[in-house]
Amino acid sequence: MSEQIFDSVAHGRTADDVVSQIELLVLDGVLRVGDRLPGERELARRLEVSRPILREALKSLEGRGLIASRHGEGTFVADIVGTIFTTPMAELVSKHRKAAVDYMEYRREIEGISAEWAALRATEEDRALLSGILTAMERAHDEKDFEEEARLDIEFHTAVGDCAHNVILLHTLRSCYRLLADGVFFNRTMIYTMPGVRADLLSQHRAIHGAIMAGDGVAARQASRAHIDYVAVAIEKAERSSGWQRVSRLRLSQRGEPPGARRKKHAPAGMKDAI
Repeated sequence: MSEQIFDSVAHGRTADDVVSQIELLVLDGVLRVGDRLPGERELARRLEVSRPILREALKSLEGRGLIASRHGEGTFVADIVGTIFTTPMAELVSKHRKAAVDYMEYRREIEGISAEWAALRATEEDRALLSGILTAMERAHDEKDFEEEARLDIEFHTAVGDCAHNVILLHTLRSCYRLLADGVFFNRTMIYTMPGVRADLLSQHRAIHGAIMAGDGVAARQASRAHIDYVAVAIEKAERSSGWQRVSRLRLSQRGEPPGARRKKHAPAGMKDAI
């Protein structure tokens, strides 16, 4: 973890000041779910506070569920994102098609706003991060690494949300992408096997990236919405195709052997050569 993310606490400050600094790092998305905090001695050094003050701060943060200690492993940022959609709610929405449709509709609008604000607010550091992710996506695309391409897809959209610099939007999007990564609504990797889709998706991500780099909010919003519209149609096609394949396999299994082989087996004597 980079030392630069922690600022020294002014002399004479209390544990509340340490708590406030770590809270803001979590709120701003600098510290993510699962990130490991430095050890007690090291963190006290970086913050320039006594270890008793640090322990008091960490105890307060853990009591509020923002961090969690694992014996023998250290202290980590707790899974506060996952609680936005509780397990019962995630299971409920996964069972009903309406929720999947509403999910894509919500993503279309909220990601359009996210891309627009990213184009208008992204810093040079934000643009460098987004460009790095796009480069990694292009590499995964060239190597035909479907799983890595799908993982970087989420990483790209998460980074766009980060570039928008709105903490409510940031955490709402991360919660939505958690459902996506967990496959709550559909198997995302399905669409990567469809002819031409991978190239189309990469082109769309390049368009979003290009608009953000140019600072064109309108173009960024339009590119983002067009991308979600395309994904929604591709998912529907992939699911229909998968259903067709399943039915075809069942039909073949039920018949036991290809129809042509059956006709040949039962053909009248003298007709075998004509079949």
